[in-house]
Amino acid sequence: MVPATIAEVQSEFVLFLEQNLNKELLRFTTAGSVDDGKSTLIGRLLHDSKTVYEDQLASVKKSRINRSSGPIDFSLITDGLRAEREQGITIDVGYRYFATSHRKFIIADTPGHEQYTRNMATGASTADLAVILIDGTKGLLPQTLRHTYISSLLGISSVVAAVNKMDLLEYREEKFLHLEKEFRALAERLGIRDVQCIPLSALAGDNVVERSQNMPWYRGPALLEYLETVPITRPGSTRGIRFPVQYVVRPDAHFRGFAGQVASGVIRAGDVVTALPSGQQSRVASIVTYDGPLAEAFSPLSVTLKLEDEIDLSRGDMLVSPENRPHVSQRFLATVVWMHAQPLETGRPFLIKHCARQVRGKVSKISYRVNIDTLETESAERLEMNDIAVLELETSSPLFFDSYRENRTTGSFIVIDALTNATLGAGMIQEDLSANAEILSGQETLISDALITAHERYRRHGHYPATILVNARAALSRRLERALFDQGFEVMFVEENPSDPLPKNIRAALHAAGFVVLDHNPSLGPNERSHLKAAAGEHFFDLAELGLPVGDAEAVEHVLRLAQSLRVPREPGNPGR
Repeated sequence: MVPATIAEVQSEFVLFLEQNLNKELLRFTTAGSVDDGKSTLIGRLLHDSKTVYEDQLASVKKSRINRSSGPIDFSLITDGLRAEREQGITIDVGYRYFATSHRKFIIADTPGHEQYTRNMATGASTADLAVILIDGTKGLLPQTLRHTYISSLLGISSVVAAVNKMDLLEYREEKFLHLEKEFRALAERLGIRDVQCIPLSALAGDNVVERSQNMPWYRGPALLEYLETVPITRPGSTRGIRFPVQYVVRPDAHFRGFAGQVASGVIRAGDVVTALPSGQQSRVASIVTYDGPLAEAFSPLSVTLKLEDEIDLSRGDMLVSPENRPHVSQRFLATVVWMHAQPLETGRPFLIKHCARQVRGKVSKISYRVNIDTLETESAERLEMNDIAVLELETSSPLFFDSYRENRTTGSFIVIDALTNATLGAGMIQEDLSANAEILSGQETLISDALITAHERYRRHGHYPATILVNARAALSRRLERALFDQGFEVMFVEENPSDPLPKNIRAALHAAGFVVLDHNPSLGPNERSHLKAAAGEHFFDLAELGLPVGDAEAVEHVLRLAQSLRVPREPGNPGR
């Protein structure tokens, strides 16, 4: 009887472990301004979900520091550094782990002070979701804008706007609705698709774990309820194979394997793979792990691949799908968050760490810097700490990359000081700047006699050609040109001289090349306008007929939304951007 009971307990224990190991993992980050209540919110979340250890809770209760009116200062649960507790602010990124019956969670509690913006970028770099705190008594602050922008920049598509301190607002619905409207407008401007706004009080526990009785007008989920049910989308899992080689495993003369972490795709025994940069091909003979062989491996598993052929591979090389290769280039455009007090200057050499590959590089041009307070672009000769800019970079050896939007792992890199080994910045690759990115070293180049079709050009640009007549709002021309350019459109502003109009063959060439032309011609008559509209076809926009908002910023946003109709749908294997 006793052995049977022991067997049952063991079986139940194994089942419990399997259930917990198979739970879905959600990584999320918290951000906001100083004193918005980030640490208090996380402390309350951990406390009310009963995931704080008793000794840790006892230590917090006995602490001589308590800024709350209750027996527990929930912020002390997460603020572990002495300086954090003394100053009452978060300085470094604090990671907290907890689990419920539905999911496992990793929280990155990031600083709110502007000085530590780089820490926020670090904490958000691996997150699936961002919780942006808004102090309901203060509204949206510059740091709210900054952290929301960084979240969108890092590819976080799901954002929770947690409107905190509703208890100080007497739980009034109109205050929450006003802030919700402001934040949704900001999210739309930044291209964040999935937004959930939740009114809560971290201090009182309203809508943190349980739905609040103080706000019956709010019918949405509590924060924990939303975190347990929000869909998790991780780009790159269905794309081609990307396997950066980190280490060559050679335990004896009979085995040679390549260890690394799968960055994207699914690898199976028998799959054909191409080695970069050599371009040699082989097949996967087996997938080896410490626990035994696997039938398949996918991101983010760390495995060792044994190939059928003895090909030359070393640390920093990459195995990829032959039919879906990354860009191979020494020149690319990237968005960089500068994290060091030492300024970034063009031409200065440094190291670039990309996947397992490390090469020398330099910035050849600062395209523009983003003014985080206004989201406007501005010229810059150098970057200071916490600046964000779009740069053109060159490397001493080719990198194998995808755009950051397609693959976070192969689309990101860090900048390292070659002398001190300090991390200077973090970058997200936008596009390849080389003219022959698809040509691999040692691979024969095939020249085709087929004519280039118009649709091929449109696919390369990612959009159809169009004409936008700006006579009614000529002052918008340059702002609109910059905004469309930043959105990836091939755009050109043409200001015609009444005494010397643009020849028709030039217009036709711009249209055939796939450009979006912003046309300003104050002497344009009805007949010329009809010809212009006929030449542009269905993609003709006259600002005079669009009913644009009075404000320039709102007008630009309106035109950008219309311009999305010009996008060409992506096709498998399409080399376009």
